[in-house]
Amino acid sequence: MDGQDTQATGAPPVVLFDFDGVLTHADTYALFVRERYARSAWRKLLALLALPWLLLLWPLTRRLQRPLVHIALLGMDERRYRATVEAFAAGLVRRPGHFCRDGVRALRRHQAAGERVIVVTGCEHTVVENLLSQLGLTGLELVASRLRPGAFGLRLAHHNVGAGKLKALATHGVPAWRRAYGDSLHDLHMLKAAAEPVLVNGTPKLCKRIERALGRSVERVAWH
Repeated sequence: MDGQDTQATGAPPVVLFDFDGVLTHADTYALFVRERYARSAWRKLLALLALPWLLLLWPLTRRLQRPLVHIALLGMDERRYRATVEAFAAGLVRRPGHFCRDGVRALRRHQAAGERVIVVTGCEHTVVENLLSQLGLTGLELVASRLRPGAFGLRLAHHNVGAGKLKALATHGVPAWRRAYGDSLHDLHMLKAAAEPVLVNGTPKLCKRIERALGRSVERVAWH
């Protein structure tokens, strides 16, 4: 994948946006999980009881977050999950400072220019879908993390991060893109494959690391 501009094929240019850190100022799914724990004493107790086991596993897996997400989703089927997400999204869109106004404006400009805009994120699909809808951002494509039903509730099926974003985009039928907006090293693969990589609110140190990894300069934007 070499970031070939899709204009060469007559198709609209493809523009990718990460979600957290680009269109928002915080980790959206972490906020959702925290809300699940805040509303459920038994979930907090279960997480506390599981903590010694999780700390033993942490040096081997470095994945404390996944079991904590699974505990947050215990007992939830897809219908209940969707209703919970809709309520969460309705509250979050009214919370000042969560969304990046400049990022949303940039996304709208790309849409107005007739470009194919795809939000590519590690956040969960239903959460992002609801938030984009409530923000009035329609006509977008979404490639995000997915859940699956399990014996005790919903579980993470695909975590759409890092190189996994490239595989998910290929499955989505997107082999190349012109421009990509990211905010961290987790977006490195997505940025590397873009003809025009853009780093959002990156520190000078992060910018140097990404440019070293890309072997070329990266456009930097400061968004609020």
